[in-house]
Amino acid sequence: MVFNWLTGGRPDHPLADMKRARELVTALPQHDSVRALEDVAAWLESLNSEAGFKLRNRLELVDLLDQAAKTHWHKIAPEYLEAPRLQKFYEKRLWEISFGFWKTLGDAYLQCIEQFQAGGSGAGATEKGLPLVTGRALRCLGVQLKWLLLRYDLIEERIWRDLGRAYLFAESRGFADQRTAIYPGKHGESSAREEFLKTLMLMMSAPEGLAPAKLQIAERMVAHFGSGFVLDRVSGPGRKFFFDLSMHRPPGRVHKGLRAGSMLRFFGPGPVEQALSAMANLIHERDGIPSDVNLGGNFDNETVLSVLAHLERYWGDQPPARTAERRDIATRVTVVPDFSKILPWIEALADASSLEFSDPEAAESWIAFNTSKTGLGAIVPTVRADWVRIGRLLGLRTETSSICRIGVVRRATRDPYEQRRVGIEVLGDVTIPVKVAAADGAGSPNVEGSTAFLLASKPDKNREVAIVMRAGSFTRNHNMQMRVRDKAYLLAPSELIEAGGDYDWARFEVVKQL
Repeated sequence: MVFNWLTGGRPDHPLADMKRARELVTALPQHDSVRALEDVAAWLESLNSEAGFKLRNRLELVDLLDQAAKTHWHKIAPEYLEAPRLQKFYEKRLWEISFGFWKTLGDAYLQCIEQFQAGGSGAGATEKGLPLVTGRALRCLGVQLKWLLLRYDLIEERIWRDLGRAYLFAESRGFADQRTAIYPGKHGESSAREEFLKTLMLMMSAPEGLAPAKLQIAERMVAHFGSGFVLDRVSGPGRKFFFDLSMHRPPGRVHKGLRAGSMLRFFGPGPVEQALSAMANLIHERDGIPSDVNLGGNFDNETVLSVLAHLERYWGDQPPARTAERRDIATRVTVVPDFSKILPWIEALADASSLEFSDPEAAESWIAFNTSKTGLGAIVPTVRADWVRIGRLLGLRTETSSICRIGVVRRATRDPYEQRRVGIEVLGDVTIPVKVAAADGAGSPNVEGSTAFLLASKPDKNREVAIVMRAGSFTRNHNMQMRVRDKAYLLAPSELIEAGGDYDWARFEVVKQL
């Protein structure tokens, strides 16, 4: 649906003349999508600040600018996911332009809703378009949430406020379930209820534990299954989460003692829980992603399957719990990122005969605020937070310890004080530098090999040990040799636990000493 009403009295604004507005849209730079999106956002902001437009004219202009921006947006969005390969200032610019566009567009549609509620001129003539307008407003809020999550940023309170207000408006007007083509195209049909639920379900998917590429897949899977999510005024099977339309707070998991109220809505995956398993089985059977799933990019099967497993865990009745109790602390921790920088640091620490050593240039000092046997939480200095990503390998040493451990960033958020907080999984019980190499036919223990990190002082009950090696070192069909000080061992590969950007974390069976 495209809004097309005749204008009446016009405010003193460049967009007041519809012919002039179309000329401005036609003049957008076709080969510079960043500049084009900036221009559209500027026109939207100008329109939002002008109160003199009649509702029917405002809607027509917002729709015109919205449609004009879509081609440019679809060029910019995939580019941002490749941002780690881009210069930092350009990555930041892409994020600011994209988020700013969706915020300004969302504000424009919300302003239309408010103008209708106020009984502005032309409100009656626009009533049939309300499902479309509200659906678009809710989708804009959902996209804003995604972009904040991509940057591990603080979710603004206004997101939850506007989400609740817009959906409550749809319910009060009786069209919350009405499906309409809110945008042209194959994936454009939706409803206020579906857009509302997609945003809530994304937030309940533990997005703080997903790297940007996996967050993209999760958001697309949420969109794919959006029509299957369930919503009611009471809790029940498949509705394990809740959202208060009036409290301006994020959704949560239903807990004992929670009382239903007129503004509470209970929601959840419903039948989609089973659909996730079916999707995973289909990917295994076909060795590929079904053609009707729009992921907004190309992703390998293993990555998609890992996201489906993540969603199953966090949409289930019992989400993953910490395996070890955390205790509050306040101590500094020296952090060194990346395998290539961690390697010489830990080797130097292992060989040092005293505490008289210097940390590498890449080392940073973070504040740990809680710890356990298997992890710690830390506050990252603002000026040093740019490189922090989910899945990043870290070398760690607290100020009270002379030994170093290694860990992986698992969660990242920003708190109300604008501090970046991360959750780090500490790998293994110890970190022992060892030499590993492919086993030759003679089983010789004299191969020099490359340095890796042994994560246990002895094999477990299955005679297995975990090792962190350089990326690409693990092979499923070839044995390896490991030298620990003056002893050598033959290892058989058991499983690749995780393939990080610059490391392989794998388990091996200790076959014999060489």
